[in-house]
Amino acid sequence: MHVTSEKHLDGGVLEREFTLGEVPGILWTSASEPPAAAPLILLGHPPLGLDRMYPRLAARARQAVADGFAAATIELPGSGVRPRVAATEEARADLRRAMAAGEPVADDVVDRLILPLVEQAVPEWRAALDALLALPGIGGPVGYSGGVISVGVRLAAVEPRVEAAVLFAGSFVPRAVFEEARRVTIPLHVLLQWDDEGNDRQASLDLFDAFGSEEKSLHANMGGHTGVPESAGEGAARFFARHLK
Repeated sequence: MHVTSEKHLDGGVLEREFTLGEVPGILWTSASEPPAAAPLILLGHPPLGLDRMYPRLAARARQAVADGFAAATIELPGSGVRPRVAATEEARADLRRAMAAGEPVADDVVDRLILPLVEQAVPEWRAALDALLALPGIGGPVGYSGGVISVGVRLAAVEPRVEAAVLFAGSFVPRAVFEEARRVTIPLHVLLQWDDEGNDRQASLDLFDAFGSEEKSLHANMGGHTGVPESAGEGAARFFARHLK
């Protein structure tokens, strides 16, 4: 991990941009010396680029640091400054054509869009976790929050250091991910926008049902994809405080 810049934000937050190989990322920690190593929350996000997602990520990170956590994120494959993936761009174009025409999105399109992203992104998240936990002032346990839900499912299934997750039901889910969900056993807090215009509500409910976790809760709010109420973030914060502290 190579730190490329650092700056102090309001509220006593230290923000450090870094690269891990070819993958850019951002780490937020308390600017003061904590009494003990802080638990870590990995902040997932949609593949829109860190620059575009920065305001929302920074707001979530500030809240996490105020609650006593460190927070970090990395750029997803094919997003932001990373090279585009031709097959992914083609699948995304097919998705947009189907949605614009009001047609069902074929399973093949969802698979081509999501599964390669999961295959590449999850090892990168695990490598970032190796590097982050080696830094002074950061320790376990680790939580994962938000992002492409299929990435969160795979990470929760294969990474034992992730002990709790907040998942956002707002992206298309390949059928293969439903089987992976049965292997997820950590505590889960799942957010669902009931009227999400780009989300298959029944698929989200079926995925929630598939999770193998003994402790899982589904929090549904009225409204579209961008209408998540502030109280949803407050509930997620309480969930992490219970399970990571």
